[in-house]
Amino acid sequence: MNTTIQSVGFSATNSLTSFTEKKVEKIFKQYPDAIRIDVSFKIGASKNIENKWCSLYLSHKGENQFVKRKSDSFENSLLQCVEAMEKILRRLTTKKVNQRNDPPRK
Repeated sequence: MNTTIQSVGFSATNSLTSFTEKKVEKIFKQYPDAIRIDVSFKIGASKNIENKWCSLYLSHKGENQFVKRKSDSFENSLLQCVEAMEKILRRLTTKKVNQRNDPPRK
């Protein structure tokens, strides 16, 4: 269970990295198949108010997942990414459970 945090175009503060690690740890607890999460922060165009981008790349058994969101702060962008990733992972686990419980087709 690795977490890589990358900030493009600026240096991330300690509070942002600790907040990120705390929120990403939640995904590892809920989804034990997760191997690694790469978090990337980027500042977009200065004309736009919502120019703080966050992207999450989750490596796990099977398919890898990617989520990218923007907001007015990095913290909000991260929260939106974590919520979207949790929704994707819930769908995957539900799909797996339903496939196991379905009777075999003849």
